Amino acid sequence: MNLSSQNIKTKDNYTYQVREENGDLNNDGKMDKITVKMDTVDETRPLRLQIFLSQPNGKLNLAVSSTQIIEPQYPVENQGKFNGYQIPDFFIENGILKMWSEIKSGNITYDFKYQNGNFELIYVNKLTNNATKGYTDENTIFTETKFDLVTGIRTETDEISGSAKALKARKKRVLIRPLPTIQDFKFSDKEFY
Repeated sequence: MNLSSQNIKTKDNYTYQVREENGDLNNDGKMDKITVKMDTVDETRPLRLQIFLSQPNGKLNLAVSSTQIIEPQYPVENQGKFNGYQIPDFFIENGILKMWSEIKSGNITYDFKYQNGNFELIYVNKLTNNATKGYTDENTIFTETKFDLVTGIRTETDEISGSAKALKARKKRVLIRPLPTIQDFKFSDKEFY
């Protein structure tokens, strides 16, 4: 058995930086950093999110590292084909880490807040449409789902573009405890929201 072939798998191949965002995530007044890097050696092109929090000494410490939150660009189940979606964007606004992702027929934004020593999912905003022809028109119904995980209130609103009032609104309470953490979040979890 060749030892060097065993060590190849443990080498960090997440070398291509796709995203970097800076902002205060832990409310200490110092800049924190998030990065998204791609493994360009693995043919599925997996992505890794890392969150670095500022320390009292001014240095940044790795707080979170996840390879599950972002879908690989060429997932195994697609047999080498592109997944069809852009790499998610990340923003830091008022201490909240926002992840914006494309999904089938729309997009979804996840809000994570640093509390209780974790980045907890506190809010989800999803916008989808029922267009089947690859474009939207005056008959396309847009559905916006707003899910406040802290209160458990999940509201879905159906609208036609340009209409002043909603076609239908549905509200229900769904309590998820404990709140999902960014460390445990998987890209496939979008089906739950």
